[in-house]
Amino acid sequence: MDSATIYLGLMSGTSIDSIDVAAVEFTQDTPSLLGTHSHPIPDSLKQQILNLCLPGSDSVQLYCETDNLLGELFAAAALALMSSLNIQAEQIAAIGSHGQTVRHSPPGSDRLAYSQQIGDPTIIAARTGCPVVADFRRADMALGGHGAPLVPAFHQPLFSQPEKNRVILNIGGIANITLLAANGDCSGYDTGPGNILLDSWCQLQLGTAFDHNGDWGAGGTVDSSLLNKMKSHEFFAQPAPKSTGREAFNLAWLKNQLLDFDLPAEDIQATLMRLTADSIADQINNLGLPISEVFVCGGGVFNSGLMQLLADAIPQSTLSSTAQLGLDPNWVEACAFAWLAKRRIEHRPGNLPAVTGASRETILGGLYLP
Repeated sequence: MDSATIYLGLMSGTSIDSIDVAAVEFTQDTPSLLGTHSHPIPDSLKQQILNLCLPGSDSVQLYCETDNLLGELFAAAALALMSSLNIQAEQIAAIGSHGQTVRHSPPGSDRLAYSQQIGDPTIIAARTGCPVVADFRRADMALGGHGAPLVPAFHQPLFSQPEKNRVILNIGGIANITLLAANGDCSGYDTGPGNILLDSWCQLQLGTAFDHNGDWGAGGTVDSSLLNKMKSHEFFAQPAPKSTGREAFNLAWLKNQLLDFDLPAEDIQATLMRLTADSIADQINNLGLPISEVFVCGGGVFNSGLMQLLADAIPQSTLSSTAQLGLDPNWVEACAFAWLAKRRIEHRPGNLPAVTGASRETILGGLYLP
C-alpha cells in the first residue's frame, strides 16, 4: 500500500443498525475493497438518534450530545478497521463520513429545504489523525437540489454497461433506484420505504431488529385495502427528482394507517413487504425504457421474501445482487462515500444534477483536518 492512497467510507443509514466502514483503493473510479468493519450502535445512542428524528422529543442539548457521541463512535469504527488491516493514518488520503441523518426536508413549495447529518467530523479527524470529508448533502441543496440520493454518481462509472439499460436498486431503510441507460445517461431517486417500516413493525411485534429472510412476513396474507391506503401516500405520485426519509415513513405514520384495521401482525408485515416491493417495481416498470437487468444492494437483498415479490413484479428484468458485478451488496454505500471523499480531495464534482435536481454540478463536502 503506497502512502496516502487509501480512502475510508463511513456510513450509518436510515435503519440506524450499525456504522459500516470500508477501506478502499481506487483505480480511476473503480474501487478495490481492502477490508470492512461493521460497528454496533448502542441501544441507548440509537434511542437518542430516534428522538432527534421526531419533533417534540428533541432539543439543542440532545443534538449536541448525540453529535459528539456519534463522532466518537464513528472514530472508533474507523480505528477498528485501521487496526485490523494494519493501516496507518498517513496511508489514508481521507475518510468520507456520511454521518447519521436526523432530519431531511427536501425542496417543496410549502417548506424550507434542509438536510442534517450528525457525527462530529472534527472528532473523527482528531481521533484518527486523518483528513475527514463530511456534510456531503448541503452544497447540493444550496443549489436547489435534494442532496439525495448521492450514490447514483458512484454507480454510473462503476456499473454502467453500454447497450444495456440497467437499474441499481439500493434497499436500505429507504429504497432508491439508479437508472443507467444504454446511451450513458444516468438518473435516479428515492422510491419510498425500503426496510424502515418492515424493521419497525418487526421490532414492535417480535422484539427483533429485522424479519430474518422475510420469513415472518412471507407467512402472512397481504391485505389489499391496507395496501391501497398506504399507497395513497403523496410521495409515491410525486415526480422525480424526489427524496424521502424517516420524517415521512415511520412507526407513527404506520400506526395511523392501521387505525381502521384489525389484522394479525404477520398480515401487516406481509402487506408492508408488498408495499416496499410494489413501490419499487412501479417505478422500474414506468421508467420508459426496457430494463434488462436490476442489481440490488443494501440490507433488503437478504430478505428473500421481498426479493421474490420484486422478481414477480418486474418479470421483464433479471434480478440479482451487485455481487454479480463484483461489489458486495453490504458495502456499496460505504464505498460510495469513500469515492465521494476522493472527489472532494481532487476538487471534482460529486453530485449529478439529473438525479438531485441541483442547478449545476458542485464539489460536495467540507474538509476537516486532524
